[in-house]
Amino acid sequence: MNDRRKPLLMTLSLILLLLSSTGCFRQSGQNSDSDDGAPVNLIYYTIGEPDKDLQLVNDKINEIMAPKIGVTVTYIKVGWQEYEDRLHTLISAGSPFDIAFVPDYAPTAMRGAWLRLDDYLQGLGKEMYDEVDPIFWQGVRMNDGGIYGIPTNKELAVRDQWMYPASIVDKYHIDISKYDTLQSLEPVLRMIQQKEPDYVPMELDRDSHNFFALDGYEYIMNNKIPLMIKSLDPSAEVVNIFETKEARRILDTLRRYYKAGFINKDAALREPGGLKRGAKVFWKSSGGGPLSETTWSKDRGYKVVANPVTPSVVTTESVRGGIMAVNANTKHPAESIKFLNLLNTDPEIRNLFNYGIEGVHYTLDAKGQVVPITSKDKDGADASSRYAGVQYTQGNWFILNTMGGDYPDPVDKWEQFRQYNAGVVKSAVLGFTPDLSKMTAQTDNIEMVWQKYYPSLMTGSVDVSAILPKFNHELKQAGIDEVRNEVQRQLDAWRAVSR
Repeated sequence: MNDRRKPLLMTLSLILLLLSSTGCFRQSGQNSDSDDGAPVNLIYYTIGEPDKDLQLVNDKINEIMAPKIGVTVTYIKVGWQEYEDRLHTLISAGSPFDIAFVPDYAPTAMRGAWLRLDDYLQGLGKEMYDEVDPIFWQGVRMNDGGIYGIPTNKELAVRDQWMYPASIVDKYHIDISKYDTLQSLEPVLRMIQQKEPDYVPMELDRDSHNFFALDGYEYIMNNKIPLMIKSLDPSAEVVNIFETKEARRILDTLRRYYKAGFINKDAALREPGGLKRGAKVFWKSSGGGPLSETTWSKDRGYKVVANPVTPSVVTTESVRGGIMAVNANTKHPAESIKFLNLLNTDPEIRNLFNYGIEGVHYTLDAKGQVVPITSKDKDGADASSRYAGVQYTQGNWFILNTMGGDYPDPVDKWEQFRQYNAGVVKSAVLGFTPDLSKMTAQTDNIEMVWQKYYPSLMTGSVDVSAILPKFNHELKQAGIDEVRNEVQRQLDAWRAVSR
């Protein structure tokens, strides 16, 4: 090397060292701004049909959010039927994204898909952490002690509720509180079939309904692995629900109702989804908390009334029903937490995600309640229908404006929710998460058998005596007994530590 170049190189090296030590060089995740001073953009995936005005709302979100936290989002909605497969593909392929709504939190967390958030929740996300009910954090904590997702702060116990058109209930003076078992419905369904032939007496779809909760059962994982346990029995054992007498009674009742013509004939093929506006349906089941009938009335386009048929029990499934998580491979962990913190603490941003743009999709009445704009656009659609957030997937409910309009919420809606949450009972297995990462062959095979038989059995579409034994036989061949034994072993160990 030329000796005259040595001093120059030494000077440059010293400058570089000084710059890096004083923070002039950006380190990943420590700075909210990009190198050119522009906001950091996050890629955010969630479930729901892409709206006509999604880009318009996305632009408005970024306009408001960027000055607040130096972050923008690319807001991507994927349809109800495609979302879960799309998310798994993104994770498996290592595709770049930052935040996602997570329908299957536990298994994806155990596969390392999501960023551990504990440290962030005591720092950048502390305000959000304090906003969310502590029982939610208990429910989302995994077996390693870590938290890998942000739960939606809403009702703690999602009760099964049976809804009916208010006009029909009033017309025939029906006391809906009398109907709290599947068997008890038979007389009223028969009456509707005879006197209101334009109405479907009972509407089901291929995912059907968790009728087993009526007997106090909850899924230990998800309904595609039909292992359940009694929620309030601290010593209950894990069972294959389809081997129980309760399941046989339910299946026989559904079969009788289907043969009687009470259940829609396409039930085993009908895809699950939201309530169809204007549909003439007498009985429909859904999960919800206090005052859910106001939302369902809005969705139906006519007033519905509802009766809760299961107790107010907080289950692992109910607290994990609406989780947003940060990709473990994100390049912007700090910015992702800033975004989630804002979404859970800032009413302006939260209302924008949920209702769209004030003056475009809704107005506020004198009480500060949201009134959808129903004027028709050039395509003949209500302005309010051009954008709709999926409320349970996008953060803290308690900072949302309540709904006004034709089916108004009580002004004290969120206070009623707080009172409801204060009175819930915890499941005896709240927070238990079996690790079946070494049994993926069995669980995959069980899900294949489930897809083959569950939709037809749980809608009454097939003969129970002929099909149920085949279902259970193939579940055993797929390995359900081995999985049950492993789950029971882990549950016993969990109980020993938890006591």
